[in-house]
Amino acid sequence: MIIRKLEFGPFAGNCYIVGSESTGEGMIIDPATQGEDIVSQVEELGLKVKVIVLTHGHMDHTGALAEVKEATGAEVVIHANDAPYLQNKHPMMQMFSRSSKEMPTPDRLLEDDDTIDIGELRFRVLHTPGHTPGGISLLGEGVVFTGDTLFQFSIGRADFPGASYEEELESIRTRLLTLPDETTVYPGHGPDTTIGIERKINPFLQDDAVF
Repeated sequence: MIIRKLEFGPFAGNCYIVGSESTGEGMIIDPATQGEDIVSQVEELGLKVKVIVLTHGHMDHTGALAEVKEATGAEVVIHANDAPYLQNKHPMMQMFSRSSKEMPTPDRLLEDDDTIDIGELRFRVLHTPGHTPGGISLLGEGVVFTGDTLFQFSIGRADFPGASYEEELESIRTRLLTLPDETTVYPGHGPDTTIGIERKINPFLQDDAVF
């Protein structure tokens, strides 16, 4: 499996390019900004992008979506509860993209337990709301892409409209901490980690955590 991590934008959002070495199919997770650079990296890897997965709809994870969609022709997928974010016409959207193009309409609305296949690779959609109502994590092949739900030693902010700390913690405890300790976590911001490390020392996940 190919995984290439790119860090872009004023909020240092992580974009991931994931591909099958055997078939050359790939997906892009959270095209934060700098669409030309993302497409250049895809070309360098020799991948044919099949799908663009949005872990949630915030601008710092979708700023280059229109650019990347146009360049690759890949389908855009997002959880149904976060699809309205792509209809946001707020001018601040332009802070995160070199393009003035409107956001594309999703080609597929995800639900919990859906699957995304990239060649022989299969990933399962875990609905992990809290940071946003339609936040997802993507699980497969011993790794999980957690968007802004779980970070190294931290969790996603839940002080935005529609967010909930209680719901986010419930998502983490019931959908993520149930995974094997050795599962690699690729978050929406910051460095990689593992489920085992976060279970043991993430301060937000300890029994005496106070919010």
